[in-house]
Amino acid sequence: MKNTEGNHLQPWLSIAEAEKAIAFYRQAFELHETYRMEDPGGGLVVRLESGSAGFWVSNDPAPGPLGGGNVRMILIVPDPDRVFAQALGAGGTAVYPVREEYGWRLGRLIDPFGLHWEIGYAL
Repeated sequence: MKNTEGNHLQPWLSIAEAEKAIAFYRQAFELHETYRMEDPGGGLVVRLESGSAGFWVSNDPAPGPLGGGNVRMILIVPDPDRVFAQALGAGGTAVYPVREEYGWRLGRLIDPFGLHWEIGYAL
């Protein structure tokens, strides 16, 4: 992805089961791959995007302190209720349901790889 709008931050998730995680993220959050690099030694790096939002996923055989990584993601979408339900249907586990609180409509879930996701938008 060419950076034409100045500096920005792109999260990178290192996950022991990266291929399964990528499949989950694609199904749960309607993301698509814009980059894939695989090497003969088993290395994998993928960029997933939805609109202008994107992040990287790579395989890491040594999981972080949460069991799957140590990053929390915030996915901002126009319909958090729908996306939250879709993510639960894809295998996520609810931490708390989508609700209005602290100026956000937001829910939180854990993906099958131990990472926490907040799904919502600012009110």
